[in-house]
Amino acid sequence: MQENNMQNVCVVGAGAMGHQIGMLCALGGCGTVIQDVNESSLKKAKEALVYQIDKWVQKGKLTETEKEAAFSRLAFTTNLKEAASNADFVIEAVTEKLDVKRNVFAELDEIVPEHAILATNSSTIVSSLLADVTNRPEKVCNMHFFFPPLVMDCVEVVRSELTSDETAQEAMNLCEKINRTAVLLNKEISGFVANRILGALSKEAVKLYEEGYASFEDIDLICTKALKHPIGPFALMDLSGIDVAYYVNQQRFAETGDPEDKPAKCIEEKVEAGMLGRKTGQGWYTYEKV
Repeated sequence: MQENNMQNVCVVGAGAMGHQIGMLCALGGCGTVIQDVNESSLKKAKEALVYQIDKWVQKGKLTETEKEAAFSRLAFTTNLKEAASNADFVIEAVTEKLDVKRNVFAELDEIVPEHAILATNSSTIVSSLLADVTNRPEKVCNMHFFFPPLVMDCVEVVRSELTSDETAQEAMNLCEKINRTAVLLNKEISGFVANRILGALSKEAVKLYEEGYASFEDIDLICTKALKHPIGPFALMDLSGIDVAYYVNQQRFAETGDPEDKPAKCIEEKVEAGMLGRKTGQGWYTYEKV
């Protein structure tokens, strides 16, 4: 597949990550289809994008013409075959559960053209755990965007031992096309670079909280004031979704068997209570629902 043929992108999953990745691709000139099994999720995604891009136009970041052009390249559907049958590049952004992702990749492999690349946006699950359900392991890689994708200018492109040089380069090319800084990791490790560093910080913050050394508010305050972090670890969990942290820890524990990798009790309690952060209006902090 030549770079100039990388025209059609399919994003599977219209959640917090997926719909913004889709808009990045549309803004970058790609014909883009966002697919989700839930019609209401697609409706919510479209409304969120209209709101966000309208704000960009108001602030002068985009012209009205550029906005209309991007939306003209963007489509939404619940039908995976319709979304992916003409795709040159697929970015999966479904829930952070291995079995769900494996099912999606197996289905995609039957639908997409022979030349198409399958990338996962997973922040933890390495692509080699997905590649074996396809007949194109050399065309599978990680393409990890950071939340929120429309703001964060970084993508970790991670290749497995099976990923071809061409696939890795095409992923890097797509990042350039959509105006994102890509960093290539030539060796797999769960969590990659950013989230392993961030995870170590978050794990220590939760431990200090659970052992009663300080409140979560004060831990966040110390991180923002003393360490100059833009946001504290608990507020960041709320932003990205406490359930995401929970599933990440579950997956890591499944891989390592190390009890230290299990989700912390306080995280488990939040998930069981449905207090997932900003998206539910309640997590570590309370938020007004928009």
